[in-house]
Amino acid sequence: MALAVRSPRDPFRALVRQLDGDFDGIVRRAFGTHAGSFVPAAEIRRDGADVLVSLDVPGVDVANDVSVEVSEGRLVITGERASASTESQEGDAKVLVRETVAGKFRREFTLPDHVSPDDVAADYDRGVLRVRVRNVTKPTVEPRKIEVRRAGDLESGKN
Repeated sequence: MALAVRSPRDPFRALVRQLDGDFDGIVRRAFGTHAGSFVPAAEIRRDGADVLVSLDVPGVDVANDVSVEVSEGRLVITGERASASTESQEGDAKVLVRETVAGKFRREFTLPDHVSPDDVAADYDRGVLRVRVRNVTKPTVEPRKIEVRRAGDLESGKN
């Protein structure tokens, strides 16, 4: 592991000292991000007539902190990943680098009109929340040729 050594003239050194080494805080302030900006990565794929939505949510207590709903034609997944700073630290251990983001999240996906809440099921395994939306693909109607009639046939009721 390579360590970056800063010179004493590093302009961030004083700021880091002021924030007690909270580099994440500096980045959040500089780029406008904040706790609560956690957006789990999603993968959406077809599985026959179904669609499978997978969200990466490692470290999330899905039993208590995740909700999967169907509301107004949308699949709505909300939840929260607790901050790692709330976890107990042993002895003098301090976090040197934190790349995980904590906070609330909300993902929404538009559903076809014919999908009902009964068509949706969810499970969780090894950090991945999977939501299966059944029967997304409606059966297609076979095309039928429509005969074009002469003008006036429709008004007179002729077949």
